[in-house]
Amino acid sequence: MPGEESQGFHPGHSPWAIALTVTLATFMEVMDTSIANVSLPHIAGGLSAGVDESTWVLTSYLVSNAIVLPISAWLADRFGRKRFYMTCVAAFTLSSFLCGLAPNLGLLVFFRILQGAGGGGLAPSEQAILADTFPPAKRGMAFAVYGMAVVLAPAIGPTLGGWITDNYSWRWIFYVNVPFGILSLFLTNMLVKDPPHADEAKRQSKRNPVDYMGIGLVGLGLGALQVVLDKGQRDDWFNSSFIVATIVIAAVALISFVIWEWNNAHPILQLSLFKNRNFAVSNALMLILGVTLFGSTVLIPQFLQVEMGYTAQKAGEVLTPGGVAILFMMPVVGFLVSRVDPRFLIGAGFLSSAMALFHMTNLNLGIDQHTAIMWRIYQALGMAFLFVPINTISFVGVPPAANNQVSAMINLMRNLGGSIGISAVTTLLAQRQQVHQLYLAHNTSRYDPQLQSALRQMTMQFQQRTGPVHALQQAQGRIYSVVQRQAAVLSYIDTFWIMGVLCLLAILLVSFAKRGKSGQAAMAH
Repeated sequence: MPGEESQGFHPGHSPWAIALTVTLATFMEVMDTSIANVSLPHIAGGLSAGVDESTWVLTSYLVSNAIVLPISAWLADRFGRKRFYMTCVAAFTLSSFLCGLAPNLGLLVFFRILQGAGGGGLAPSEQAILADTFPPAKRGMAFAVYGMAVVLAPAIGPTLGGWITDNYSWRWIFYVNVPFGILSLFLTNMLVKDPPHADEAKRQSKRNPVDYMGIGLVGLGLGALQVVLDKGQRDDWFNSSFIVATIVIAAVALISFVIWEWNNAHPILQLSLFKNRNFAVSNALMLILGVTLFGSTVLIPQFLQVEMGYTAQKAGEVLTPGGVAILFMMPVVGFLVSRVDPRFLIGAGFLSSAMALFHMTNLNLGIDQHTAIMWRIYQALGMAFLFVPINTISFVGVPPAANNQVSAMINLMRNLGGSIGISAVTTLLAQRQQVHQLYLAHNTSRYDPQLQSALRQMTMQFQQRTGPVHALQQAQGRIYSVVQRQAAVLSYIDTFWIMGVLCLLAILLVSFAKRGKSGQAAMAH
């Protein structure tokens, strides 16, 4: 409906300068979700902490990030979008500096909580700014610029983090945010302006009562859920009383939150937006995109490091060309989204991603780095056709006053999808490896002539350095090691298959989205 679109607002500066300004902070924040992953052993060693304890450096950031994301729309309305956004940038920048200075693990985790809280408010505000700055026909290209940062940052984060840690110090993975944060604050103050409807939303929000119950329930529920997703596999899921208790807390809090918000006259999160079919479908699609993007981003370097013996930096280099491919494809998608029905682009993107994931099932212990790079590039080409169109259809039929809410929920789904994807692939790998190991061991007969031949050859080799008894034990240990590695490869293949099927199922969801009316959004052309 044309009357609902914000075509009358003019920010007073070049829209593309504003797009680049908010993209700068996006890149900084999204990269921070992955840049510390490869540095955990160095952080643990530098702060005299255990490796398992050091994982709270990641968990604390994700938990606070997840809590702030859903309430960021309300905070932006309450305090003004520009003021809230600049506060988040300042908090993220300052806490990044403090993370670099942290003398012990406790303070580092505390500063990461502050950093995650600041980062949680950035992405929703940025997307809402873009939606208001650009007319509907140009939003596709604007979201393409923004999408470059969102998809490229997690791809190069591990590589950059490994390089910085190897050549300087883990503290510099946090210090590197400071100059970008200062530049972002300066440019935002100079270029960004709140639209009239944002000023009206601020006045209206201050007249309404604060939904303290909603804030408490969503914070408790999402915080507990994030802890479950991050710690579940490490603590063996339902065999851990801590995980079981946390699951119960998350379920009760989130169910209570939905019931409370649905019946609240002034909700913190406008769940009624899910009555809009396109909005509901786009959230489901963004969740699946998060699962497949972040899940595969963990799978590929983990296989190369654990099974192939790659260094963290070398494994990260496999992901970087895929990010570069997305960088070049995003403008093309941004151009197409205003001329082609985005539903077709989304379907093509998920189909291409599924084919790429199915192609990865040719995985074996003899692949070279070039092959792994090309597999990632094939997948990246499909991913490039997803982010922009999904964001585009999420705003169709939504009034400008709800732009903050749309951005908050679509980003929450992407982050939750990422957390679910990472948790799911690590759990699948562990479980499927046990299944395949049992199967291979069961079908390895001691009377198998090939097995006996291999044992004899290995025993003879080891006898040159040790006695016959020890040589036989070492040969049997070598055979068992081969079985374990083969079981691991098969578990990776299973996981890629499952993710490919998930992408195919996403194509069915696209059919439920509606094409916008002419002039309603970029997708309408």
